[in-house]
Amino acid sequence: MHSYFSIGCTASFTPTPNSNPNPGLGSLTEQDLPNRESLRILVIGSRRGVTGTIHTLYRLGFAEVGEWSPLLPAATPGEVMSILTRSLLVDG
Repeated sequence: MHSYFSIGCTASFTPTPNSNPNPGLGSLTEQDLPNRESLRILVIGSRRGVTGTIHTLYRLGFAEVGEWSPLLPAATPGEVMSILTRSLLVDG
């Protein structure tokens, strides 16, 4: 299986508030961080395709493998999905 990605992004992503590794910040919500927008990236396909894409995105420096949700059943039989949630800094 071959994956071809061209990721060119100027957005400033930060770790999601709920997965913040800094315990001093506690559990932050969108209301606590008004200059951030929650984004969800969804990958849907075969189990092999989804896990392969997650690992490719990791190798490209896009996201850690553990940041993605566990594989979940998708609407189409035989397909699975995984979700990555990120916060995007917005001008405000």
